[in-house]
Amino acid sequence: MAGAADDRERGLAEELLFAGVGAVSLTKARADELVDELVQRGRLTRADARELVDDMTGRWRGEAGRVGERASASLAGVMRELGLVTRHEWEELELRLAQVEHRLKLLETPPEPPRPV
Repeated sequence: MAGAADDRERGLAEELLFAGVGAVSLTKARADELVDELVQRGRLTRADARELVDDMTGRWRGEAGRVGERASASLAGVMRELGLVTRHEWEELELRLAQVEHRLKLLETPPEPPRPV
């Protein structure tokens, strides 16, 4: 008897895991289907199943964003190791160079003589 309950809970956990894989693109209709299936399979009420699905999709979406940020940071680290720069760094360097050139021109040009009054 305990084995059947464990199998059912394992099946429920697997269903939630598979739902998590597609959670980023989970539509409202599919979320409703998942809630219905969880209610039919488990010991969950509809409200509990809805709360569980909403909570898990929110977490998975947040985790997907963090994975993207980590991948971006890793890529930036690899680029730095290779001696490459990002577009933002390049544009910042161009701006600084333009500022230095402007200041140098100001220093090179003689001041205008004062006008008689």
